[in-house]
Amino acid sequence: MSHPSTSPSTTEPRTDQLSGQERASAVNNIFERIAPRYDLMNRIMTFGMDQAWRRFVISKAQIPAGGKMLDIATGTGDIAFEAIQRVPNVTAVGADFAPRMMVVGRERPLGKRVQWAAADALNLPYADRSFDAVTHGFLVRNVIDIPRALREQFRVLKSGGHVVCLDTTPPRDNILRPFIALYMTRIIPLIGQLLTGQRDAYTYLPNSSLGFKSPDALASLMREAGFVDVQYKTFNFHTIAIHWGTKPQ
Repeated sequence: MSHPSTSPSTTEPRTDQLSGQERASAVNNIFERIAPRYDLMNRIMTFGMDQAWRRFVISKAQIPAGGKMLDIATGTGDIAFEAIQRVPNVTAVGADFAPRMMVVGRERPLGKRVQWAAADALNLPYADRSFDAVTHGFLVRNVIDIPRALREQFRVLKSGGHVVCLDTTPPRDNILRPFIALYMTRIIPLIGQLLTGQRDAYTYLPNSSLGFKSPDALASLMREAGFVDVQYKTFNFHTIAIHWGTKPQ
């Protein structure tokens, strides 16, 4: 922390302004700290709409009965749990680089149905063509190398399998943008402070969203990684985007 006499120009940079391993470590620290109240904050911030987004993710993943899915950046396991509830006899693997998030997930009602694993999205510890589907929620905004993360997902996915990405996206430049930006940069950090005591975490999350790639830019990166039939749909006043694509046969 800066000394009280330090001028504003020398204060520490925000997490969303960091890069490389320094950013990765800072993001890991954020998610470790907010793990106990992560699910509650998601419900409140999204007015409960995050549950519908997860259902949409699983519908686009097209996991076959008895299939195997990998949910990267699984956190407390919400997307993996959705798959377990909707796909008969699915094997759900939940991978994350923040162990405390998964500790919280293990204690939830379906926690024992998920195969939890510590994993780096840039170096997945799985063989080629291991999964029928790969999903992730709020991953790509936080990784330090998006193309590499997408290539790893392509590698572990079976031919004909589906990838589905749920993440934030910058709001459109229209009359609603100032109000959306106000909610994200002022209201969400305030709620985060009240419920978790971690205002900085809920300052980073909105700032990283406002500065993230457009849906078209992310779709282009997915195509460059090898995925075909890439499409997306936006939600919540164009602040959330769900992308999906297929690994060619």
